[in-house]
Amino acid sequence: MPRNLDTVQTIYQAFGRGDVPAILALLSDQVRWEEWADNSAQRAGVPTLLPRRGTEGVMAFFRAVAEVQIHEFKVLDVIGDQGQVVAEVLIDFSVPATGVRVRDEELHLWTFGADGKIVRLRHYVDTAKHIRAHGMTTG
Repeated sequence: MPRNLDTVQTIYQAFGRGDVPAILALLSDQVRWEEWADNSAQRAGVPTLLPRRGTEGVMAFFRAVAEVQIHEFKVLDVIGDQGQVVAEVLIDFSVPATGVRVRDEELHLWTFGADGKIVRLRHYVDTAKHIRAHGMTTG
């Protein structure tokens, strides 16, 4: 079984190539994407940060990502290797519908199941920036 750290690095390489099927192959069929008890960006309806379930839900996430223009996406560091791996990411993007451009430093928390598949992902972001970029207000 590949190391979890290697799996996460493989995901970012696939993301850079736009290879969504390669990413989906590394996820549990029941993956929980952006599952939070209470999240300001979700209450506001930010499409890239909505809670999703399963690979179909993750496909909806990638469709939402396709609606923003990414100017820069850089993985700064990846740490961990047991049940969870964290990536520090720099992203610079704009939302064409609003014209707002955002530069954010994020943490992505990847959680693995016993079979080595990803069972959960959470983006730790500056939710205020993402809400503003999408022209929304907190609810």
